[in-house]
Amino acid sequence: MISRHWRGLAKPPHADDYVQHLRSETFPELLKISGFVGASILKRDTARGVEFLIVTTWESIRAIERFAGRDCEIAVVPERVQNMMLEYDGRARHYEVLA
Repeated sequence: MISRHWRGLAKPPHADDYVQHLRSETFPELLKISGFVGASILKRDTARGVEFLIVTTWESIRAIERFAGRDCEIAVVPERVQNMMLEYDGRARHYEVLA
């Protein structure tokens, strides 16, 4: 199992919109990908904005490639989401799940 992590800092007025986007658009699309296991939305308020850490779990790197492409570390950030963010990771991080 592989855990994929991506961080974004949302503009405060767009934080709820971002969560809605994940729940109504992103996560339903991920459910269609073979090898996708699950996802979590982690949130914390900061002085500059609302920070999100999106953690998805996959059966393998190959499954992640079905989502992100051959260079699976490249972040998949639709233009609509880019406009909600103050800053965001251009690359995702992957961790092997040991337990």
